[in-house]
Amino acid sequence: MKKKFVERFNVLKKALPYAAKHKKIFISYILLNIILCVLGAVVPLLTAKQLIKLTDGLLNDLVKISILILGIQLFMNIIRYFSRRNAHRFFHLVSKDVQVDLADEVMKIECKDLDKNSSGVFIDRLVKDTTRIADIFIELNFSIMEIVTNIGLLLAIFVINKVMFLYYVFAIVLVYVIERIRIKKRLEIDKKYRKIAEKTTGLIGELVRGVRDIKVLNAQDSFMKKVNTEITKVNDERYKMSTVNRKYTFLANSVDDILEFLLVLLGVFMIYSKYLTIANFVIIYMYRSKVFNLLYMVSSLIEWYKDFELSANRVFEVIDSDVFKKEKFGKKHLKKVNGDFEFKNVSFGYDDKKVLKNVSFKVRHNETVSFVGKSGSGKTTIFSLLAKLYDVTEGEILIDGVNVNKLDRNSIRGNISIITQNPYIFNATIRENLTLVKDNLKEKDMIKACKMACLHDYVMSLPDGYDTLVGEGGITLSGGQRQRLAIARALVQNTEIILFDEATSALDNETQESIQKAINNMKRKYTIMIIAHRLSTVINSDRILVLNNGVIEATGTHDELLNSNKYYKKLYNLELSKDS
Repeated sequence: MKKKFVERFNVLKKALPYAAKHKKIFISYILLNIILCVLGAVVPLLTAKQLIKLTDGLLNDLVKISILILGIQLFMNIIRYFSRRNAHRFFHLVSKDVQVDLADEVMKIECKDLDKNSSGVFIDRLVKDTTRIADIFIELNFSIMEIVTNIGLLLAIFVINKVMFLYYVFAIVLVYVIERIRIKKRLEIDKKYRKIAEKTTGLIGELVRGVRDIKVLNAQDSFMKKVNTEITKVNDERYKMSTVNRKYTFLANSVDDILEFLLVLLGVFMIYSKYLTIANFVIIYMYRSKVFNLLYMVSSLIEWYKDFELSANRVFEVIDSDVFKKEKFGKKHLKKVNGDFEFKNVSFGYDDKKVLKNVSFKVRHNETVSFVGKSGSGKTTIFSLLAKLYDVTEGEILIDGVNVNKLDRNSIRGNISIITQNPYIFNATIRENLTLVKDNLKEKDMIKACKMACLHDYVMSLPDGYDTLVGEGGITLSGGQRQRLAIARALVQNTEIILFDEATSALDNETQESIQKAINNMKRKYTIMIIAHRLSTVINSDRILVLNNGVIEATGTHDELLNSNKYYKKLYNLELSKDS
């Protein structure tokens, strides 16, 4: 029991720093609620006086007390307004802070762990679970104030009549037992529901992002069958929760009605037995709902806290636990990277599949080096390792003679641009896609990069120019235009190392030739690495490395490899036959 309590407190303790950041708003919210709590206890006492004055026929005093009660209630309405305003403001700020922190931590998760989980795992936690962390502070404060107020009423009943007090205690305990059973059953289902909901959210995301591919593959029926199955599962679990709530709410309401009936019988009996006056019974009966509400406030607080605990554990699993492994960087910072790097006996694999086997090579700054080989030979993996998207299994990678594991994130990724085969274009304007990587980007530098990427003329033909929205994934652009935008996006970074991963694969021959000229213009100014299936795009490289089954089979210029390497010559002849 003690261990469980400590665990629950520790979850709340993790959330406390978020509240502490906005303590002024929270403290003012607490003070306003304390005022409401005090006034809430005063009004019943004045109401009791009202009843006595009415019974005694003192109408003048009754009017005075009524005016006083009206003034207090109007004042309480003003206090409630400011209390709710502070509550909403506090909730907004805390939920924003938690969501930003969680999003930041998701960005730090190792690619291996991201590969293993669907996007729904993180989306549900970012959108839904974070709000419950902000809610807990408001709920705790509100519930505690309500509980204190209602305990005050219960104590007042104790003073008025001990028997009635004992009856209320019995009623509270009885309904509390029913509530505890309901909460336990609901939370068991809720835990299962959230896991299924994560999977469903991920699937819905795939439906939205992949709707065009689903259509052209004529896979609507099979995909919708899968969607129907997952949505049915998640709604079945939600229905189970509502069934539990419905059954136990029905039971609790029925018990409430019986207890209220018994309260009347007990009151009548005690009045006839001269153990209770009619006036006192009216007061006790009038506040029965508030006293019974004490039970529901306690049980709902327990339920809400367990709900918060479940959400907080899911959020802090990402923020500060080992469930999702985070990227690790060193502390050494390179102010200026020359662009020299080296792979020394590097091996790497995805799970049990080894992709690179004892790979070693050097690239000098301002050199243009290309990699060729069939799909799956490890070319893209080399780029991913260089950008430290994955950590090597064996060996080491050096940038300017320093092991990448010792370098901070900016020294690595702030000096490397990767232009991929299928770049992700953000649902924003062309300008915003470019300023995303460099927020202080000047107009002339943006235009220069787009001209180099052979994109500027197309952009200027659009009605809104650089302020044109491109849609999710850049859907309004052709494949070639998306790649040219990705190239321009990399060029505005102005990094020392530029990696082209099949970056011209979706371009027509004319545009590919233009991009090839752009790359040639960049030679001797940057360290350039190119991956290409089409050897015509790499024949002018300073060196070409031939990868075959995770091993560097040969290295040299295009002419040297044609004369010395059968595998390269085979690839080249195969391309010539396709072109012809």
